[in-house]
Amino acid sequence: MAGSQNTINTTSFIEAEQYSAFILSQLHDGLLPEQFYRNVSDFGNGTTLNIKTIGTATIQETAEETPLVYNPIDTSTVTLEMTDYVGDAWSVSDILRQDGSQIESLMAMRGMEATRAIQEHFETRFLQVANAAQTADDQNLVNSFAHRGVASGTNDVLTQDDIVMMKLAFDKANVPQMGRIAIVDPVVEATLNKLVQFTSTRSLDYDPKFRAILETGFASQHKFLFNLFGFDFWTSNRLPSPADTALVELTGANSTDVSSGYVSNIFMCASDDNCRPIMGAWRQMPSVEGERNKDLARDEFVTRARWGLGAQRVDTLGIICTSSTDTE
Repeated sequence: MAGSQNTINTTSFIEAEQYSAFILSQLHDGLLPEQFYRNVSDFGNGTTLNIKTIGTATIQETAEETPLVYNPIDTSTVTLEMTDYVGDAWSVSDILRQDGSQIESLMAMRGMEATRAIQEHFETRFLQVANAAQTADDQNLVNSFAHRGVASGTNDVLTQDDIVMMKLAFDKANVPQMGRIAIVDPVVEATLNKLVQFTSTRSLDYDPKFRAILETGFASQHKFLFNLFGFDFWTSNRLPSPADTALVELTGANSTDVSSGYVSNIFMCASDDNCRPIMGAWRQMPSVEGERNKDLARDEFVTRARWGLGAQRVDTLGIICTSSTDTE
């Protein structure tokens, strides 16, 4: 039938629909889980979300026929703005379809790479926002215990004492025991791997749990195999570099310039939305639009995504800066 639209002359729209579904189904695969941040995507209008917060009440000592003092409670507001708008575009020409081989496989892989790039950018921004939530060159004390510092090992590598001090800081800040995580650089994992030693009384070969360290190291698929001092450890190559020029150890000693050659390893609690230090909102999930460009004789595809990230609390957040190269 003359003038009829069919699957032959409307292929670009069919493919766009397929690629869009593919990207949506792949969005949350791998990398860091979305449970690490508070999802406030129900924030549907405007560019800034304001969330009211309140402090803690102070109990007073009293006595018979003694009036209580009327004390106001501290209030504040945290905000989240639509900060990131990213996209990708690609096309396939008629000549390539005619002369090429496995073009459909190529286009599917192109869509997958676009998805991965969006995921990596979101993770990078998430970690940057977490690092920026704290004050640089400051211990960021909570109940008198530091939540930010440089590692205390030789060449500023992470030590067992550093993890213990971060655990103590979280304990003193009343951070829930459940849901504590640490996102560290693979260099830190290498440091921890080197701490594993063979002994005659506890051979790794004969302990099923510890044998896994020999097979994969401390981490597998970005997630550590063990919980260390209450923290579930994850690895990431996208941790930000700190900008501190005079950062001290968690114990308050040995000031160090960590503005170059260092990485910020992030500790946080993700047990529930009230505890998660970072919040995020998707305003536009990744989706693909396709159209036919008859002048250039090609099918064109565009994918875009838009989201916002912001800090909602810092008392459940901790950062230990370590060397980005040294493992011991």
